[in-house]
Amino acid sequence: MVTPDLSVNIAGMHFKNPVTTASGTFGYGDEFLDFMDLGRLGGIFVKAVTGKNRDGNGYPRMAETASGMLNSVGLQNKGVDHFCHEIYPRIRDFNTHIIVNVSGSTIEEYVAVAERINELEKIPAIELNISCPNVKYGGMAFGTVPSMATEVTAEVRKVYKKVLMVKLSPNVTSITDLAKAAVDGGADVITLINTLLGMAIDAERRRPILSTITGGLSGPAIKPVALRMVWQVHKAVSVPIIGLGGIMNATDAIEFILAGASAIQVGTANFVDPMASVKIAEGIEAYMKRHKVEAMTSLVGALRTE
Repeated sequence: MVTPDLSVNIAGMHFKNPVTTASGTFGYGDEFLDFMDLGRLGGIFVKAVTGKNRDGNGYPRMAETASGMLNSVGLQNKGVDHFCHEIYPRIRDFNTHIIVNVSGSTIEEYVAVAERINELEKIPAIELNISCPNVKYGGMAFGTVPSMATEVTAEVRKVYKKVLMVKLSPNVTSITDLAKAAVDGGADVITLINTLLGMAIDAERRRPILSTITGGLSGPAIKPVALRMVWQVHKAVSVPIIGLGGIMNATDAIEFILAGASAIQVGTANFVDPMASVKIAEGIEAYMKRHKVEAMTSLVGALRTE
């Protein structure tokens, strides 16, 4: 059999394989240079960028759970100016797609950050994180109300001229309504899912473990929810999907692709094994050889339900 073609086309972007890394779990990519050739990845979603410096939440802000982890880092970063002047020159020539996660507390902040990133030649796409609380609406996340999701996406679409990905929160009643709202606003790609809201308690101290009391749950515990949501959204919208949520190995990745994801993101697994993403790419190729699958694209949404 010929070598399987792992490449996928997502909104006009050619990915050498469907394996990318999730924002917030892989730094800016250069932290992993000692472990792997980053060119073996389909893409890297770098950690969140906001308008101004954010120190993040107080410690402790991470906690291990029985089947995953909780985090409440709080989008710690030094702001878009620092990213453009200090980070971008370091990572611009990696032999893979570099995609920036854009976050904010107001529509104006999202727009301002997206406008700056739009000027960076080697950044082909942004991932709009609409799970952030809107300070003008009492802290309600943009990604929990369809009309707000449409509005923030549409305003960013006006200034951002490249591929616009929108990352959805699972903490909603209907994920398909939010996906449709983002597409209505101009999203080229839907990324899902972000973390589920959870908490951890220290019974001996009778205190919450996280300084923020609640945090985002990731890892194997959320995989069944993530798979369900990817499958539902694949049936509801026509744009490509990037799936994530508890992907620890190649089998997990294939399940997401069968459910409808054109590509996947590896998140929590990076904390367990810094080589996880490369191993997953190798495992996907082995799966394709074993099942005599010549093209990755033939697996996208190929789940048999009848």
